[in-house]
Amino acid sequence: MGFAVLLISGLLLIFLGMGILASPYVQTVASLIPLGISMGLAEEYFPAWKKYFKWFAVIGFLAIAITSIGGMDSLKKIAVPLFHGVSGLVSFIGPFYAKGAPKGFFRVGIGGLLIGLGGIALAFITMGKQLLFFSPDSVMLILTPLLFLMTGAYLLGFTKNGYYLHKNNREAR
Repeated sequence: MGFAVLLISGLLLIFLGMGILASPYVQTVASLIPLGISMGLAEEYFPAWKKYFKWFAVIGFLAIAITSIGGMDSLKKIAVPLFHGVSGLVSFIGPFYAKGAPKGFFRVGIGGLLIGLGGIALAFITMGKQLLFFSPDSVMLILTPLLFLMTGAYLLGFTKNGYYLHKNNREAR
């Protein structure tokens, strides 16, 4: 789910431009990326967390949706970093600590790092601020290669010696 939303988000950015980032609906839908990927990680590799993490993801999605669409800016400043940020950290750090994960699964964590860097840079731009040397022009310059590398890392992590091949081999035994 998270990967499908990521694909659709990328296509919307290509065809509609950066202006769509200001839409509260886009921020709500974009929260499905880290929430979906991290929920899948918790489900597969951290079974003790999965029940609680599902509730965390549902409450987080609703909190982001309500505060974004409802224009509750002060509460949105709490909801987005809390739920989007925690789930992003899980998708970045989780693959490195996943017990029983296939050899190449760490690449999913690298993809999580890359999408996190891109997301942080985009967040600063949409707020009208600059992060370190990331001006709007420099972010636009590196965004496409960053998204390409992130997609490659996810693809390799989830397929080559990764989740899907590992899961299918496990089911075949």
